[in-house]
Amino acid sequence: MRDSLIPALSRRDFLRSSLKTSAALGLAAALPGCDLTRQLNHFGIPISLYLPGMQSGHSLRGNTPTPAPSAERKVRVAILGSGVAGLFAAWRLRQQGYKDVIVVSGPERFGNAASGRAAAGNRSGHVYPTGAHYLPLPSMASTHVRELLFEMGVIEDYPYAERPTYNESAIVHAPEDRLLINGRWQEGVVPQRGIAPDELAQQQRFFALMTQYQHASGSDGRKVFSIPLALSSADPRWRALDQMTFAAWLQQHGFTAPSLLWYLDYACRDDYGIGLNQTSAWAGLHYFTSRGGRARNANDGAVLTWPSGLNPLLQFMAQGQTLIEGMAVKVAEQGNVVHVDVLDVGHMGKPGKTTRLIADQVICAMPLHVAAKIVDLHHFGFDVAQHSLPHAAWQISNFILDGFPAEIGNMPIAWDNVVYGSTSLGFVNSTHQLIRAAKPEQTVFTAYHAFANESPASVRTRLEHASADELYQTAIADLATAYGWDNPLKARQHIKQVEITLRGHAMASPVPGFLSNAGLAALQKADGRILFAHSDLSGLSVFEEASWWGEQAALKILSAG
Repeated sequence: MRDSLIPALSRRDFLRSSLKTSAALGLAAALPGCDLTRQLNHFGIPISLYLPGMQSGHSLRGNTPTPAPSAERKVRVAILGSGVAGLFAAWRLRQQGYKDVIVVSGPERFGNAASGRAAAGNRSGHVYPTGAHYLPLPSMASTHVRELLFEMGVIEDYPYAERPTYNESAIVHAPEDRLLINGRWQEGVVPQRGIAPDELAQQQRFFALMTQYQHASGSDGRKVFSIPLALSSADPRWRALDQMTFAAWLQQHGFTAPSLLWYLDYACRDDYGIGLNQTSAWAGLHYFTSRGGRARNANDGAVLTWPSGLNPLLQFMAQGQTLIEGMAVKVAEQGNVVHVDVLDVGHMGKPGKTTRLIADQVICAMPLHVAAKIVDLHHFGFDVAQHSLPHAAWQISNFILDGFPAEIGNMPIAWDNVVYGSTSLGFVNSTHQLIRAAKPEQTVFTAYHAFANESPASVRTRLEHASADELYQTAIADLATAYGWDNPLKARQHIKQVEITLRGHAMASPVPGFLSNAGLAALQKADGRILFAHSDLSGLSVFEEASWWGEQAALKILSAG
């Protein structure tokens, strides 16, 4: 097992590097730690398929024996997982002077904020996200996120004012988003073009109500909808919204316009991986009312993004950390310490040796369905059968392109490009943030698809055995509508390679009742030698929630001295 120290970068170096397509903050491999299953082909278009964590997850589920520990290593804090929560905890501890901290990568370094880079031989070298791709401007409540962004240099001034000044290289450039509707592109993704006046009136009424709810307070004086979610009001009158679906709430309030319902369903699929009929009404409203971040030099509602999605934030937090490649397979308290058995990944991805970390404290920063296989969650008040969360499956497909295709109506491509009526989530242009006088010769389009309105378990089984054609058809759906790429010959004029990442447990989905999950509440309160930090603790998967729980775990360790 090797330790790897990511070299420190200055703020200026970081911001410069985050836009370099050839270096991309030291991304040496496209998908480190992933399970590369096979190379596929579709009408002459090469397809690489990745299933990060699937093989290791199946090994845990099947209780596959692992080698007995052959070495021991003492450490002050062991953080199990290198996603947002784990690295935020590591960043906070290091900031406060903790040096004896080890981060165990898990099956995929950086988790849902991982990224890729065009394969060797592709002259562009462009980077692209294989997971999360943007961060809304953090609200006043997300102080911890603002502090991180300020240290990074993404916030340049007034970090804790209502309107900070952001580095413009990170603010999404115009045009931000567009919607293909009725055969033409329109600016923005709320359907407008060709929509009847009565439907537009319903849209206006909905957004006016969301503005009202954004400023609503509960009987306890807290905002009804806040992010982090833990800061939201506990007023039972508002929490009762969690007992119905968003679809039922909309019907109850007379919101029936097809264009509005499609957009709201799209929003739920985009953030939660489920549709209106599965989403908690409280969570559906929270999506539109909880953030409200603003900037001195950006429009309200702007987002932060990089060519490789959110990966630069993880790279920054990983600087100076001792990060070891491997996966924790067993965690148990032994007197005044915690034993963590870490399975190294040997040559060609095959299991290597097991090392035992002897830690004063441990932060389990992994999805709870994984944590349940290596630590006794029942001891902490979490019953797997009763409290487990539904997790949505996602497909992220990166199309490495030669040149840009012709646009309908010559409307310029936006950062985010969505197709009205589609069950997919559109595609993002990875080179959008690059400041150039002209378009680059090559680019990468990242297409997103959440398998909503299906049983997550059946989706995972289907995806595990899906053919190249099935995966390609899902990947190409919105690009086919936008550019006629359902014709393979036409597609091959631009598409040089496709990299598909399947995330079977991509995100926790906030179904009705998620706010009253007693198991999550118990893990949130854990305050012993084993702590928990993951967005699963909130019941929904966004950067602010994951980083919040990393922050809370770190603060518990710091307060204990």
